[in-house]
Amino acid sequence: MLELLDASHFSALAGKACDLHLQDGSVLPVLVDSVSTKPQARNPYAPETQRMPFAVTLTAIGPTEFAEGPCAIDLEHFGRVEGVYVSRVAALGRDPNGAYYQIIFN
Repeated sequence: MLELLDASHFSALAGKACDLHLQDGSVLPVLVDSVSTKPQARNPYAPETQRMPFAVTLTAIGPTEFAEGPCAIDLEHFGRVEGVYVSRVAALGRDPNGAYYQIIFN
């Protein structure tokens, strides 16, 4: 199912909250901060029909110790998507007490 996702599935959620379902069974509410396509990451020999690589940035809504791992995410108009790998990223000028994440789709 991951191969069916493209940037538009997340762009519709920019600025909105959604839930990450962690492997331990807990739910982490996150805010979808941004969605950016990554044309420089695309294989130059890939067929035109292949999805454009993209990245999604997220901010945890509330404190969490979650660092990274496979999750499920609930997407509006698509449903729950399993096996999405979420990685924590540095605060880089944001509130150092916050938790920030990214999802990369190649």
